[in-house]
Amino acid sequence: MAPDDFAPSSELLASGPLGQADQSHALDTHAAEPIPAAARAEIERLLLSGDLFRYTAPKDAPVALLETEFAELMGSRYALAVSSCSAALFLSLKALDLPEGAKVLIPAFTFAAVPSAVVHAGCVPELVEVGEDYRVDIADFRARLPGAAAVIISHMRGHTSDMDAIMALCDAAGVPVVEDAAHSLGTLWHGRKIGTIGRVGCFSFQSYKMVNAGEGGILVTDDPEIAARAVIMSGAYEENWKKHPGLQNSFCNWQNRLPLYNLRMQNLSAAVIRPQLPLVAERVARGRAGHDHVAARLNGSALLSVPAPLAPEERAPDSIQFNLVGGWSDAEARAFQRAAKARGVSVQVFGLSEGNARAYWNWRFLGDLPDLPRTRAMLMRACDVRLPTRLSREELDFIADAILAAVADVR
Repeated sequence: MAPDDFAPSSELLASGPLGQADQSHALDTHAAEPIPAAARAEIERLLLSGDLFRYTAPKDAPVALLETEFAELMGSRYALAVSSCSAALFLSLKALDLPEGAKVLIPAFTFAAVPSAVVHAGCVPELVEVGEDYRVDIADFRARLPGAAAVIISHMRGHTSDMDAIMALCDAAGVPVVEDAAHSLGTLWHGRKIGTIGRVGCFSFQSYKMVNAGEGGILVTDDPEIAARAVIMSGAYEENWKKHPGLQNSFCNWQNRLPLYNLRMQNLSAAVIRPQLPLVAERVARGRAGHDHVAARLNGSALLSVPAPLAPEERAPDSIQFNLVGGWSDAEARAFQRAAKARGVSVQVFGLSEGNARAYWNWRFLGDLPDLPRTRAMLMRACDVRLPTRLSREELDFIADAILAAVADVR
């Protein structure tokens, strides 16, 4: 998916009877993962050399090395590093060579950058209902699929939709699938890496993701024509495409026939990312253990529900989502936010945070928006808390204690 952010909304900071936050006991879950020493040394080398543009070196520029290493990590034939996951999604749609005005299905629960990428590519997003488990409603997906030229599946906050059903429907209809795996680096589906199931997979290196580069994205594919078109359009002008191995015949077909959007990644970003790739497996294991510990505690309350993973899914979470169940009013949900904040934990309720970029009714750039009652009902009671993989068991218990105590304060 596209870049996302966990910054607490102003609503979370509201004052009130339960809203006097004791900042001395607040836990900063929004601090990003620290940058490894190896990255800092490489950045110093690059700054001294001034060699920041990915195409300056004849070969083995940091961005080129990142692409090779990420493709190997994912088991994909090709990878292209770009400026953001949004850029990767946009280039994926352009590389599919979709007609102007083509219908592209997307989940109604995603980040605003996803429909924005569809619009930017000259296509029209059609929103699909999402259920209480944050996953695509397969019945609604099936009903909306006819006439679609492509599908973007956002594994939003790392929750994998039923990829078996989605791929069966799309393969039968001849519709390509792009995976927005911004939150899913390290997630497996039947042991297969998320982002490698569809025609293209797109990942994010924004600060609140598993790998922190501030900004940045990458796409992977096994399709040489998609890879070649994406490379050209990303900004490989003149013959810079020759510095991307393995695609020379395809590049010759597309040079000067496609527009340049100049969405390249630069070497400083790659220098930050590369030393973190060997840390992904450990971060995934820690993130899953931390998430499952907090989930077990929250599920002990009859007023909270953390949806379980689907059977084929092995998650790689760095946040936790849970639903307020048992008939909460809007006023009670807001009071719960304030009570949690007073205990040092920021909780976002997607549908109650002013202007939230994950609430589809705020995507006014789409014009007339559909009525999606299931998604709306979910968003009005779905809560979000960041759980960085670096947190200790004591810090995880601090978060769980604060949430459970806030529930007790209100209900």
